[in-house]
Amino acid sequence: MHREGITVGGADGTKAAGTADTPGRTPSERGADTAETGEASGTGDIPSGRKATVGSGAPGTPDTSDTGDGAGAGARAGGTPVPGAGGDAVAAARADRARRPVVAALMLGMGLAAIDGTIVATAVPQIVGDLGGFAVFSWLFSGYLLAVTVTLPVYGKLSDTFGRKPVLVAGIVLFLAGSLLCATAWNMAALIAFRVVQGLGGGALQGTVQTIAADLYPLKERPKIQAKLSTVWATSSVAGPALGGLLATYADWRWIFLVNLPIGAVALWLVVRHLHEPARPRPATRPRVDWAGALTVFATGALLLTALVQGGVAWPWLSAPSLTLLGASGALAALTVVVERRAAEPVIPGWVWRRRPIASVNLALGAMGLLMVAPTVFLPTYAQSVLGLGPVAAGLVLSVMTLSWPVAAALSDRVYNRVGFRNTAITGMSAALLALLAFPLLPFPGAAWQPALLMLLLGAALGLFQLPLIVGVQSTVGWSERGTTTASVLFCRQVGQSLGAALFGAVANATLASRLAGAPMPGLPDDLDGVSRALQAPGALPSAATDYLRRAVATATDHVFVGAAGAAVLALLVLLVMAPRRFPVLDDATRGRPDGT
Repeated sequence: MHREGITVGGADGTKAAGTADTPGRTPSERGADTAETGEASGTGDIPSGRKATVGSGAPGTPDTSDTGDGAGAGARAGGTPVPGAGGDAVAAARADRARRPVVAALMLGMGLAAIDGTIVATAVPQIVGDLGGFAVFSWLFSGYLLAVTVTLPVYGKLSDTFGRKPVLVAGIVLFLAGSLLCATAWNMAALIAFRVVQGLGGGALQGTVQTIAADLYPLKERPKIQAKLSTVWATSSVAGPALGGLLATYADWRWIFLVNLPIGAVALWLVVRHLHEPARPRPATRPRVDWAGALTVFATGALLLTALVQGGVAWPWLSAPSLTLLGASGALAALTVVVERRAAEPVIPGWVWRRRPIASVNLALGAMGLLMVAPTVFLPTYAQSVLGLGPVAAGLVLSVMTLSWPVAAALSDRVYNRVGFRNTAITGMSAALLALLAFPLLPFPGAAWQPALLMLLLGAALGLFQLPLIVGVQSTVGWSERGTTTASVLFCRQVGQSLGAALFGAVANATLASRLAGAPMPGLPDDLDGVSRALQAPGALPSAATDYLRRAVATATDHVFVGAAGAAVLALLVLLVMAPRRFPVLDDATRGRPDGT
């Protein structure tokens, strides 16, 4: 039986066995039958009688790490120490040391992908002043987001077909090339095009980093690495605007992209030097890449996300451009289904939606992406326009989420080991629902600590929700399907965020339009951006008009949070109706060392 996985090598020659897969009918396909009945052995979702240990890279796999000196050879069978093998603790420590350079590379890669989604925000005035193109500058964000989102499924499939390392290396190189090109842009059109190139690399970074993390760590240790990655992602996203503003103010906006080069170079060197995938036997037939499916997936996602991002902003929702884009994306989606059904190795296989664990996690994470728009997009505006805080203080109100989220994620294993992945996620989303519903009950104008406290609670709740689902769904598939599975989850989350930005933006602007239509004074702005600019200009409006606008913004934000609560209810319904009570976690019988022993 052939199995594949990932090893990490350090100076001492330590190797840690990766996750496994089998030819023919995959273990996760056999586990799909279990998923349909919702049954699994053991406590929670962890198979009983087995122990996930350092170096396995797969849940429920006994540690067969080769420490390079034979100390750990044959040390465990079914998680039970073998007398005379010795060196269990030493082998575990060496395996952990061997993983550290790779973990550092993963964190650097995740930080690069996250920070470049937000770092340009505060540098827009300097960029526009230098290059022009104010009418299209929003594509600096949209272009990057589109490229990241639509390439996630493609990179996931490629990593399953050709291995994680070549995809990650190619992603880092492409990201760095895009960064260098952005720093040399001569006009706004060139900068937007180069941001798309950056996003093409960012898609490989996001999906492959998460997949490698699951390959390297067994189920019991996976919350630790996922918590680290969550911390890096959240911190980088929040720090991005501040760093971009500092570089644009005290250096030059081009340094926003140049700083990526040394960081990315270190990450690339660590990956090339320390991440080692085992030799794979030459397949009987040459792997077939579904380029037609990749193209249709890319085109469908690009048109759909363009419609969602630009609708209601660049043109009205019911205008010809919106209807054309939505219609074309629908037609391409139908074509994608036809192409993928005929493909030998489809980019988005049908089993992604046929298996209850994966389909339910995809939809639940999509709903989470939808509700995340409320705090990340609208709370800073609320903090500045209603509470009267400055940009830095407003950012701090939101950033408290980054404190509680990774802590709750790191501790989530203590919960799901007892009650299972599904029940842990339900607990987390129920708490998130209460936090979202509490926001409209805040007093007007209130104090900054009140929304900050809710964000602290929301971060903890979402940490308890997201990580168990990601760990759980990754644990139901073998190595050869993990990249595709992880990419499908991240893709749905990204699409949810894009849909949420469009939907809640329409809700906020409709609420403001309704309030301002009956304003007791004339000459007030009629959309959220205009209101925000007016409130940030001291003395520009009479005190009565200022108070009226603040109340209008508060009402609009309340409505957005109620909508986010609706997304939380949707996530709960998906988990209650679709998700199996017990995720079919693969155990020792379906795992092993990369060399098949």
